[in-house]
Amino acid sequence: MPYPSLHANLPFYPLFIDGTSCPGSEQQIMNSYNPANGQVWAQFACASQDDTHRAIEGAKHALQNPDWRDISASTRGKLLYKLADLLEENATRLGEIETKDSGKLAAETISQTRYVADYYRYFAGLADKVEGATLPIDKPDMHVYTVCEPIGIVCAIIPWNAQMFLTATKLAPALAAGCAVIIKASEIAPCVMLAFAELIAQVGFPKGVVSILTGDIENCASPLTSHPDIDRIAFTGGTQAARHIVRNSAYNFALTTLELGGKSPIIVWEDADIKSAVNGLIAGNFGASGQSCVAGSRALIHRNILPDILANLREKANHITLGDPQDPHT
Repeated sequence: MPYPSLHANLPFYPLFIDGTSCPGSEQQIMNSYNPANGQVWAQFACASQDDTHRAIEGAKHALQNPDWRDISASTRGKLLYKLADLLEENATRLGEIETKDSGKLAAETISQTRYVADYYRYFAGLADKVEGATLPIDKPDMHVYTVCEPIGIVCAIIPWNAQMFLTATKLAPALAAGCAVIIKASEIAPCVMLAFAELIAQVGFPKGVVSILTGDIENCASPLTSHPDIDRIAFTGGTQAARHIVRNSAYNFALTTLELGGKSPIIVWEDADIKSAVNGLIAGNFGASGQSCVAGSRALIHRNILPDILANLREKANHITLGDPQDPHT
């Protein structure tokens, strides 16, 4: 299917459904704005309800496909090792895309992408080491045994502010266990996830094992989380969206994990090392421009050391360089 007419000078990021990159059945396109300058830098496809259902059907077929269903756990691990290597090789390119899309410092996005390769390696090694216990029974005419089976179709919903890392924590264990995964990327800044689909295709996972979508609530998020064939929902994001997901999961009774962030305070006691405490406060508040679910968005500081803490915080904060997130000096 040909891509729709696009702005000639802008990159375009298609959806990845059932092993194929595509512009979406209704050819709905959205602009991505670079937060550093407010300019449109790319365009991406948005999923229709038909696209969402097609991804689910592809995942269902993948679970029954002998190419995925019958491969050994160690072979699944080898695929994850290959994905880890590709991530490491493409860390700079993916990090730069994420920076343009989300405004996060390139120093952070590139190093984080390179780092998450080890998450895939960890679960690659774990794939053939999943164990279980068979409980004894006191009835001699009964045979008891344990079967390890993948849970089924996993819906992984990723926020925009740490996409490669939060994808790894959901995708890697699900693939190691033999599940099929549909990733719903944030429509605010999904381009790096849609670019990540190129690596999924290169690894050689069977069709439908991984699909990557983005789109609005009506066409993508709601039909995905409420569909009766979704067996597991893993969500990272805000409480308002989480409430919708919990309600939607009543339609499929999917096992649901909600990672809703913390915004916990940083507590500094009187006997704290001032320099270390200030470094922690700076990292906790300025890392990722403060746009993190683990940001230390408030501090409780013992009054006897408060003047010293504030003086050191001001000095360090005044030396922070603001600017283009792609500039290494920023």
